[in-house]
Amino acid sequence: MNAHTALASAAFETKDALPDLENKAARPEGGEVRSALDDLAAAFAAFKETNDARIGQIEGRLGADVLTEEKLARIDAALDAARTRLDRIGLERARPPLGRPDPREGTAAHEHKAAFDLYVRAGESAGLKRLEAKALSAGSGPDGGYLVPDTIERTVLTRLGQISPIRSIASVQQISGAQYKRAVSVGAPITGWAAEAAPRPETAAPALSEIALPALELYAMPAATQTLLDDAVVDLDAWLSSEVETAFAEQEGVAFVTGNGASRPRGFLAYDTVANAAWVPGKLGIVATGAAGAFPSTNPGDVLFDLIYGLRAGYRQNGGFVMNRRTQSAIRKFKDAEGNYLWQPPLAANRAATLIGFPVTEAEAMPDLGKDSLSVAFGDFRRGYVVVDRTGMRVLRDPYSAKPYVLFYTTKRVGGGVQDFDAIKLLKFG
Repeated sequence: MNAHTALASAAFETKDALPDLENKAARPEGGEVRSALDDLAAAFAAFKETNDARIGQIEGRLGADVLTEEKLARIDAALDAARTRLDRIGLERARPPLGRPDPREGTAAHEHKAAFDLYVRAGESAGLKRLEAKALSAGSGPDGGYLVPDTIERTVLTRLGQISPIRSIASVQQISGAQYKRAVSVGAPITGWAAEAAPRPETAAPALSEIALPALELYAMPAATQTLLDDAVVDLDAWLSSEVETAFAEQEGVAFVTGNGASRPRGFLAYDTVANAAWVPGKLGIVATGAAGAFPSTNPGDVLFDLIYGLRAGYRQNGGFVMNRRTQSAIRKFKDAEGNYLWQPPLAANRAATLIGFPVTEAEAMPDLGKDSLSVAFGDFRRGYVVVDRTGMRVLRDPYSAKPYVLFYTTKRVGGGVQDFDAIKLLKFG
């Protein structure tokens, strides 16, 4: 059998060699996690073997065989599918339960929950009006509608922290007003050493600036049939939370990356940039790949090391990468000088894949590789980016606009922006 025939045979055998990533028979919970991890490990092993064969063909000056390239693409897709399955299992296991009474809640919380349930099912708002008047708040605030019970709000925010990629790695600040203000230093910290009995030298005044991040309205409008609302067995708290969490997470995922700050949070890619060697406060530092829309043709992984070490050590120890799935797919092929792959799959359901030992957060709002694109970010996002949540989530019941369905106009106020410009670095493909 010649080399071409062997490659063709391998390509046809790929489907059988890969793990079964479709829905499988029910297993115990731990067994399902173990199976997902095994599938991911098997897919990555097949990926490395096929990519090594591709590299051997290129180094042999024959060029990569088209069948090998197609096989690698299929294995790469299987690897993504296995990673997605593992993420889903981890998310489902981490979700807090709804619909169970919390013994720590007082009478007022149970009364609010009962009044809200009656409002959602039948449109009866007298109970909520009385409770909000009793709490010295307007029955219909500036957003319209009525406050949801604290249990629903907490659950939605908890789940958003799990499925909204940037929120999961950023710091989160809750406020009760219209905007979040914070004083930040724009120069070196004013510090020094002094002996116990020595006079304290006079220091210069610190250079400070203020960041102000408004909490802007984010809304979703799930619809329900009257039959669903009339069914007493249906847990409407769980239904409403699950309906709005995905919509909120998708909108936040885009806004925290590319939002322009007008009627939505300002994403970290919307700020001015400067070459990292000439970094100044108020701008994000960039490291260029030296190739338009691509990694360098030789030693492509070196620019990732340049990006990592472009960050100061105090930030680097808690650093992590942010990129989309397609960029991550390109990076999976990179090796270090010893032939080890830079990308490694996660070791548990609640862990992230790693790149050069740092966790990778997959954010689909990050741009694809292109000329001068900022497709990879690295930094300590907990210190670099802040998400601002205004307390209080409201629901307005609308049975008229889409008969026979009942719409629930659900709003929350959220903002976001960079709070430490030295904590995030970007890789520019140019």
